[in-house]
Amino acid sequence: MRIKHILAGAAALPLLFLATSAAAQANAAKPADGFTIKPIADARLRYETVDQGALEADAVTFRLRAGVEAKTGKLSIMAEGEGTLAIVDNYNAFPFAIANESQRRPRFATVADPENLELNRLQLQYKDGANALTVGRQRVALDDQRFVGSVSWRQNEQTFDAVRGEAKLGPVTADLAYAIAQRTIYGEDAGPRTALDGDFVFAGLGSKLGPVQGKLFAYLIDYDESIVFANSSQTYGGYLTTAVPLGGKNKLNLRASYARQSDYRSNPFDYAADYVNLEGGTTLAGFNLIGGWEKLGSDNVRSVQTPLATLHKFNGWADLFLTTPAAGLEDAYVGITRKFDGVKQLPGLNAAVTFHQFDSDVGNLEYGTEWDASVGFRIRKVGVLLKYADYDAKGFGVDTRKFWLQAEVAF
Repeated sequence: MRIKHILAGAAALPLLFLATSAAAQANAAKPADGFTIKPIADARLRYETVDQGALEADAVTFRLRAGVEAKTGKLSIMAEGEGTLAIVDNYNAFPFAIANESQRRPRFATVADPENLELNRLQLQYKDGANALTVGRQRVALDDQRFVGSVSWRQNEQTFDAVRGEAKLGPVTADLAYAIAQRTIYGEDAGPRTALDGDFVFAGLGSKLGPVQGKLFAYLIDYDESIVFANSSQTYGGYLTTAVPLGGKNKLNLRASYARQSDYRSNPFDYAADYVNLEGGTTLAGFNLIGGWEKLGSDNVRSVQTPLATLHKFNGWADLFLTTPAAGLEDAYVGITRKFDGVKQLPGLNAAVTFHQFDSDVGNLEYGTEWDASVGFRIRKVGVLLKYADYDAKGFGVDTRKFWLQAEVAF
């Protein structure tokens, strides 16, 4: 870690605490009865370093997301802007060719946090208990975000221009959304990748029966832009979760997910491949243990892709598999986490370590292994996070090491 970059990040800390103070003061305002105005503020300062052998990167970025939500009865309207500032910009913000190359720096490794100023959300919502109708530019984060998410790890959030309905009838929940644009993490200077237009349908039907909870889903993605035609797909599947008592307070938490993905409309390729995820976890002596296996299958030299997902959550924090290799991907992983509630000086202290073994779905290829580790805690209302990823390449990519130091506060 370079000292001057840490100092540059520290110099931006007053911005973080200024945002905290301003949001707290605004939050104290109480409008007239029957009508409320709630400020929204989320500030994040991050140092990220990347070492990929021939390519390196150092980035210090500050992101401020701010807006307001006005509500009367069951009706609300929200407007929110998002801005990202690069304090240290020794990184490549765009890992693709683009006409405006002001933030494309291929001599550096990629850190996908370009400088940006945009309208992040503008939505109108009617909400009555568990039933809701939302129209406009909005955040859509479904289930574990494996197929549709907000990509909130990156500084610029992913949102959708969409209409979404949510309903609950007895034990059954229903969720249906139609979007005409995917507002990507690359921001306003990304040319055609700023927003990817198309027809996107997200449908889900869930219920709970005794200790078993499940959901059926369908995701239909049809892009208008030729640069992403290959990501147009139809995915149908579902998942089940349950908890099996082990004695005392201990339980074995189980989750099984399956989906079938194939080409759809504008996709010029012909394929049909399986997605499978099996996961189990329990608590032992205060430690949370988890183990699982995930498969993104391959067929006809095409593999399962999830271009709308919060991909950083899956297949290693080094982000080597944001695009699934043509031969598919199998990820066997084990992890351990723990919360340290007794440390009063560092409230919320927690730590996690995860190991991944990556292989192909077809062709018997070994891609490599990865260790991920994190430590988090709070200083007053500011959340502090340290993360590290170490990918050891075998038959895919290059050795990659990443480190993050982050401070964030939200209201």
